[in-house]
Amino acid sequence: MKTVRAYMLVSGRVHGVFFRERIVQDARELGLTGWVKNTSEGKVEAVFEGEENKIREILLFCKEGPRLAEIENVEVKYLSATGEFEKFTRR
Repeated sequence: MKTVRAYMLVSGRVHGVFFRERIVQDARELGLTGWVKNTSEGKVEAVFEGEENKIREILLFCKEGPRLAEIENVEVKYLSATGEFEKFTRR
């Protein structure tokens, strides 16, 4: 399976609803590397690297979010993987 990189930006009610925590947990379980963080504009930003099918899987979750989240928009850009990350982290 091809290794890819995806940059994601989620807007809506995504702070204070365990969105980042769930992304960290799911990304690690899927064997993805990269990072996730809250932005000062109230969004969640992430970079994922790994097998394309596993990235698609986590992006499906991100489009729904955890139960308390209200997702307005999910922007995704696919890029070439760089291999710069050793694990998936919270920033």
